[in-house]
Amino acid sequence: MKKILTPPLFLIFLMFFVSVNVFASDKIKRENEDLLQSVIKLVQDEYIDETVEDEIVESAINGMLQSLDPHSLYLNQEDFKELTSDTKGEFGGLGIEVTMEKGLVKVISPIDKTPAERAGIVEGDFITHINKDPILGKSLSEAVSLMRGKPNTEIEITIAREGLDEGFDLKLIREVIKVPGVLVSIKGEGNDIGYIRVSSFNEKTSDELYKEIIKFEFNPNNQIKSYILDLRRNPGGLLSQAIQVTNFFLDEGNIVSTKRPRFDKIINEYKAKKGDLIFGKPLLVIVNGGSASASEIVAGALQDNKRAIILGTKTFGKGSVQTLFPLEKSNLFSPNDLYGAVKLTTAEYFTPSGRSIQARGIEPDIIINQTLENEGYDSVTVGETKLNKYIKNENENIESGSSAYIPPEEIDDIQLNEAIKILSNLNMKI
Repeated sequence: MKKILTPPLFLIFLMFFVSVNVFASDKIKRENEDLLQSVIKLVQDEYIDETVEDEIVESAINGMLQSLDPHSLYLNQEDFKELTSDTKGEFGGLGIEVTMEKGLVKVISPIDKTPAERAGIVEGDFITHINKDPILGKSLSEAVSLMRGKPNTEIEITIAREGLDEGFDLKLIREVIKVPGVLVSIKGEGNDIGYIRVSSFNEKTSDELYKEIIKFEFNPNNQIKSYILDLRRNPGGLLSQAIQVTNFFLDEGNIVSTKRPRFDKIINEYKAKKGDLIFGKPLLVIVNGGSASASEIVAGALQDNKRAIILGTKTFGKGSVQTLFPLEKSNLFSPNDLYGAVKLTTAEYFTPSGRSIQARGIEPDIIINQTLENEGYDSVTVGETKLNKYIKNENENIESGSSAYIPPEEIDDIQLNEAIKILSNLNMKI
């Protein structure tokens, strides 16, 4: 006679519990999908004006993603192409790094030597209108698209600035914006300090930097004893470039790790490879409130590995990782076509010592503030914690960010002059 094996009672209960939960989850998912479809149909059928379904759906997606954090967003086909051009270091527009706050476009920082910088746009400015058309009600991608256009065409933007009672208009001429990844010069009375300004981390940055360092190190006419790496007002860019740039100054040690706090899981750890291009020479890194994301990775890695002195003010605190998910159209008519892409926050950056950059930033070893008595620029603070819906750090008592202002004249640049002074004194002892 065959024996019939009966599962234990707790196992039967567990199977029932799991199946009920899966069923309930699927039911809720279907109800939410039905709700969304019902609202879209209602708007199409009953709204006072005729509507375009594609625009309604895109707005719904944008609203969903923007409710999560300041950096998650939907990119339609055109936006996706523009993002690709950004990371290649060349695009047409005004030359500003922006975000969305309170329904307006907020300037994080102007890019060096662009129409925006020449027009006097500064960090913390709000753009309220483009060609008299209000920004309020538009998505960030829509506003950016309006600001971009053919080179040599005019655009008028309205600026609201902290400390001023009224907004003001600026007329600018669009240009092909070539983001200057790397600029170099020689500083110090002894002409013995190599100055390197990295203003973005695009596809060309590490190659440009490598060539400039080689020129410094192997030019027999140069007597470089130390280096300044200026990351101020650098909004970041490609993680791969930040890792490569950091590698140029390290022989060993960790650079950065990415972690998903939701699952308490480390996704990637990046380690330095032997090959310090400046052969251990003293290195000083300058940062400010405009130093974000990839800039903070570089500064944090060099600080934790005790490879560089960090000088300036607290960095922006953008320590979240965004992953780009292309959305393919799955039909016979356009098998390789894309709807666009979703840029979604998926992880956080951690420095080699385990510090989270998110909403915290990098605290300099030597704090040096710029001073400027001009329309309150010195009091304008930019940082992750100033953005709506920012992802909070475990340490709620810490706020990221500071002023991102850099004086146009080097003689007035207190941070740079202090860096030169420190290294000049050090070079005398070498």
